[in-house]
Amino acid sequence: MKKFLLLLLVAFHAGADDADLRAPFITTPDAVVERMLELAGTRPSDVVMDLGSGDGRIVIAAARRFGARGIGIELDRGLVEASRRTARDAAVAERVSFVQGDVLTADLSPASVVTLYLLPGLIGKLQPRLIYELRPGTRIVAHAFGMAGWKPDRTETLRITKPHPGQGPESKLYLWVVPAEVRGVWRGDGGEALRIEQNYQQIEIDGAKRASLSGRDIAWESAAGKFSGRVEGERMSGELVAPDGRKRSLELLRER
Repeated sequence: MKKFLLLLLVAFHAGADDADLRAPFITTPDAVVERMLELAGTRPSDVVMDLGSGDGRIVIAAARRFGARGIGIELDRGLVEASRRTARDAAVAERVSFVQGDVLTADLSPASVVTLYLLPGLIGKLQPRLIYELRPGTRIVAHAFGMAGWKPDRTETLRITKPHPGQGPESKLYLWVVPAEVRGVWRGDGGEALRIEQNYQQIEIDGAKRASLSGRDIAWESAAGKFSGRVEGERMSGELVAPDGRKRSLELLRER
C-alpha cells in the first residue's frame, strides 16, 4: 500500500493535486495491520480488498491469520510483483491476488472488507464509490484519515510500541459499515407507515424515540413497541415487540 509521510499534507492542503505528490513508500506497522483486520471482524468467509496494497502485507495477513481471501490493488508494478512473491513464500498464493491498477477505477464488488491508508484527497474521490458500489454490511477500515461527512461507526487510537519508519507513537483507525438505503416511506399490510430520513448510517423515523441502522440491520423504538429486523432491497422484515410483551412479525415494503 502506498504510504505517504504526514508532512506531505502541507502540500496537499496548499492545493497540490494528488497526482503531483511523490512520497516515499512507507509500510504499515504489523500491529496496525492486525488491528485493522480485527476491527473489521475479518473471518474466513470474507474477501479483504486493500486499496493501494503496497508490499501486500494486509492482504497476506488477512489470509494467513484470519483465513480470508484477499485482493490487493496497487499502481506500482514492482510492488505488485514483490507482493506475489511474498504470498508464495507465505503459502497463501492460492487465497490472494494482486492487481496492478488504479484504485479509482478498480472493481470493488468482490469486497466484504475494504482497507485504506490513503491521503484525504484520494479518499474523497473514492468515497462515493464506497457508499454506492459496496454491498450493505461491507466493512471499511481506514488508517490515519477519515471521510468527510461520513461519521465512522467506530474509532480507535492504537499505541505503537515498536519504532517504525514514517510512523509516530499512535495510529488512528476508523471503521464504517456500509448502510442499506432505507430513505423513504415504508408501508405494512396492516396499515403501518414509516417515513425514514437517512444520512449514511444515521436515520430518523417519524414517531420513533430511537432508531439505528448497521448494514442491513435496522431497529427502532416507538409507541407501538420495539422493532428489530433486516432490509433486503425494497423489503423490510422483522419482529415487533409491543409494550405489553406481545410479539408479531412485521413486513414493510418501500413505497415507490
